[in-house]
Amino acid sequence: MNRTFFETIRSIKGKTYNISYHQERYESVLKIFGIKEVYEIQEFLHPPKDGIYRCRFVYDLSNTPHTVKVTYHIYQKRMINSLKLVYNDDIEYALKSTCRDELDKLYLLKEDCDDVIIVKNSLITDTTIANIAFFDTNRWVTPASPLLKGTTRERLLREGRIHKEDIHVDDMNKFSKIALMNAMIDFDIITKNTKEVLC
Repeated sequence: MNRTFFETIRSIKGKTYNISYHQERYESVLKIFGIKEVYEIQEFLHPPKDGIYRCRFVYDLSNTPHTVKVTYHIYQKRMINSLKLVYNDDIEYALKSTCRDELDKLYLLKEDCDDVIIVKNSLITDTTIANIAFFDTNRWVTPASPLLKGTTRERLLREGRIHKEDIHVDDMNKFSKIALMNAMIDFDIITKNTKEVLC
């Protein structure tokens, strides 16, 4: 079993964002593996003072004590304007593992679309890089059972800006808008309507 995990943290002009949520998820993974030694993520972060960077905090639990490596990558947003539904009832990605083989395989099924929406047991989950939300005329809803519980998704749920519920694949025609969420894009609404996004 892979025991290497990571957090992706946004940095703008040297300032990092939403560290408490990344810290909370990191600690939850340590708890699952029975590891009591906890580091403060912020102490490892020294991003460049100019521009927008993706800080990649990788922690390897196969070592005792566990080891950490941080790298910094200039951020270039991937434009997502079209999504294809793909189906896989067996995929698991509850922990943010560095092993993304199953997600990568599904991404290859996107054909001419920009990314995929993964459907598991007839329920909408995530894209390969983000949690997802849908607008139902008066509120934004996100799948109650995503593949990965993202930090931005968690923050927006706690703030009451989005709401969670099961979203069946057949419910897609109820929604007018789609938004993607992750640490780098925050809450990013796709400008096209839902029917135009799905391909």
